[in-house]
Amino acid sequence: MSHSNHKNKLTLLSLILMIFTSVFGFTNIARAFLLMGYSAIPFYIISALTFFIPYSFMLSEYGAAFRKERGGIYSWMDKSVGPKYAFIVTFMWYTSYLIWMVSTSSSIWVPLSNVFFGQDTTSRWSLFGLSSSQTLACLGIILMLIITFAASKGLDSIKKITSIGGTFVALANIILLVGAFIVLVANGFKVAEPITASSFFSSPNPSYQSPIGLLGFMVFAVFAYGGLESIGGLVDQTENPEKTFPRGIKIGAIIIAVGYSLGILCVGFFTNWAGTLSKSTVNMANAGYIVMGNLGYTIGEALHLSPDVSVNIGLWFSRFIGLSMFLALIGAFFTLTYSPIKQLIEGTPKELWPKKLIKLDDKNGMPKNAMWIQCIIVIIVIILTSLGGKSATTFLNYLILMSNVAMTIPYAFIALAFIWFKKNDSIEKPFVIYKSKKGANIAVVIVMITVTFANVFTIIKPILESRDYTSTIFQIAGPIVFMIIALLIYHRYEKITGKK
Repeated sequence: MSHSNHKNKLTLLSLILMIFTSVFGFTNIARAFLLMGYSAIPFYIISALTFFIPYSFMLSEYGAAFRKERGGIYSWMDKSVGPKYAFIVTFMWYTSYLIWMVSTSSSIWVPLSNVFFGQDTTSRWSLFGLSSSQTLACLGIILMLIITFAASKGLDSIKKITSIGGTFVALANIILLVGAFIVLVANGFKVAEPITASSFFSSPNPSYQSPIGLLGFMVFAVFAYGGLESIGGLVDQTENPEKTFPRGIKIGAIIIAVGYSLGILCVGFFTNWAGTLSKSTVNMANAGYIVMGNLGYTIGEALHLSPDVSVNIGLWFSRFIGLSMFLALIGAFFTLTYSPIKQLIEGTPKELWPKKLIKLDDKNGMPKNAMWIQCIIVIIVIILTSLGGKSATTFLNYLILMSNVAMTIPYAFIALAFIWFKKNDSIEKPFVIYKSKKGANIAVVIVMITVTFANVFTIIKPILESRDYTSTIFQIAGPIVFMIIALLIYHRYEKITGKK
């Protein structure tokens, strides 16, 4: 039974904005241009064609078919393949998001620092005499408590926050596109980074001209499209889900795929790679601020404003992108505080969990108890990793490494389950993109090859680059450890119920 009334359900627009905050990373555009220049565009197009677009179409079909299910990706895989398969994949996926919350609770303050100070000053922040890492941990704990409290009040609060985040991400793209074309026209259609046939196939960055560098960027481009499955738990919360949900995913996917490539092209209209991005001070962390600051400055120059005014415009553009990134991360936090736990708790067999954990709030149908336990777990890990000194920091880094692959392997398993989904004619499919089973199977194979390649390369890259066997071991260990924990939990369920 749904606890959400029609008024609080997701509309097409709010669903698309939620997809934006969960998938689209504006800084990926600036980072892509930093690493590859225009030659990033073919990689993003290939990644969209071999992973994001076919994968999003699969999720569209799943969502429409299982529109009444509250368990999201768990329900999709359970109904298509079986409960054990579904639980192991969903649990692995969920635990990686827990680690994402821990790491993001500290890093989210960097864009906010840029809003107020024009640069990252978090290494100097101190509350009550605490070190900067302890200060960021305290802020992360406060943030986690506030978000859990607000999100547990109901879908309406989540929808409002993610809509704000999604709106600012969309606005940042509009500013980038409009600003880039203003500069282009004002400069007589002369681009800052020359466009030639070779510029789409050769990186200006010396570090990304080797085979390892190119393969590494391919992985970066694939994972830039990740996170769409987190929306799966919201099908039953969507207005007219059999139509709105697949339409929202289709529109969101196409806009994101086009937006990335168009955005990278537009950066070249006002940014010369050698002149702006080749400096040693430019890196993946600050590329977004530098690119947007440069856009503001070049708009001022193109409009023949004074150098001081142009510099100030650049600073305000840089601060705006900091605000956009902060709000987008807050929006993603709200979605990911609720949607993954909802799919894990509401989709899986009730006997897997203590009764109090799976209890839904009588007023708004939210899994409040589960959300607060999740909050406590995240806070405990934040405290342990912030107060434990150097060894605790190392432990957090290892946790992040363990979640890298564990977060993306489920993409392949969700795609694999699509074969059984299409085979099962008893499942009502009100929305169909893959008309033939053969076509669906080909799409599944392409997605699985792309995701598997990306993960294998992610695992072996530390060894190829710097003989870092430790990072490789922990990336392999992550999925294995999470799978073992899932199997132990499921084995306990089988013993209790006698089900195999």
